[in-house]
Amino acid sequence: MPTLSAAKSSNAGYNPAYLPVAVIFGGTSGIGQAMTEILAAYLKGRVHIVIVARNKVAADNIIASLPKAAESKYEFMACDVTLMKGVHAVCRELSERLPTINFLVLSAGVFSLSGREETEEGIDKKMASRYYSRWAIINGLLPSLRKAKEAGEDASVLTILGAGMGPDVDLEDLGLKKGYSGLKAMGQTISYNDLMIAVCASDSFRHISLTESIQEYAKREPEIAFTHIYPGTVATPALRPSSWLLTILMLPLRPILWLISTKPEDCAEYMLFALLNAEKGMNRRNAKGDDIGTKGFPQADDGQQRVWDHSVQLTTV
Repeated sequence: MPTLSAAKSSNAGYNPAYLPVAVIFGGTSGIGQAMTEILAAYLKGRVHIVIVARNKVAADNIIASLPKAAESKYEFMACDVTLMKGVHAVCRELSERLPTINFLVLSAGVFSLSGREETEEGIDKKMASRYYSRWAIINGLLPSLRKAKEAGEDASVLTILGAGMGPDVDLEDLGLKKGYSGLKAMGQTISYNDLMIAVCASDSFRHISLTESIQEYAKREPEIAFTHIYPGTVATPALRPSSWLLTILMLPLRPILWLISTKPEDCAEYMLFALLNAEKGMNRRNAKGDDIGTKGFPQADDGQQRVWDHSVQLTTV
């Protein structure tokens, strides 16, 4: 387990010969914002960062504060990750404009115990933000990640949620149309993320051409690093109660949460350490960047394939 100072030292030593390109979903608050800021700081502005989020005002303020260099390029793209059609549109534009992507960070996500709230596409909003959008983003940006690796550059994906903390997948109710609760939705999406990176990192991972319906073509992606990481309890806006009832219920827990919560900037150092030091293939890390191997990995016969097929069906619009 690296200490915080060791993680910072390692991150500060990152200095590639090429201009790295990082796409950060959820980069206007919490962990995503902190990762954006420290990556730009360590590289002294010699980086191309795309912040993908909903809040343009927040993104503009963050971009204005980032260090500038001759090669600096910072930009914002608007996207509501609960809608797959919006995710696909953003990914298509990014793929067309960015020949290579070195780092893809998936941080956007809803933390809530509220009941099911479906989008116009028939997907629960919590599950869309915490899993389905992430699946669609990786699938859509895979060609640019692959080109980075083929050019001899870094190619690393980080999905920040809860590696090792999820339950077994309910394969009889994928998408939770039959039996839904806010708690179950949050738990199931954690396990879906585990299965997602396992498939992405395997020889059998197949990129789905969304412009050609469900037609698949086999491509091996074991050279790209795919990491699912648990950030721990972090003092971000995601911990703010989503209702007055939850606010009341959480009052007794506030002192405990304050004691155990990590500052976003400290958490981001560990997240960046995991992103920059990920080995090719599947990686699962805890809040301190430790490799947890297969600890807590969801067990189910044909689980990876069934979640894969379900994801293809639900995200293809």
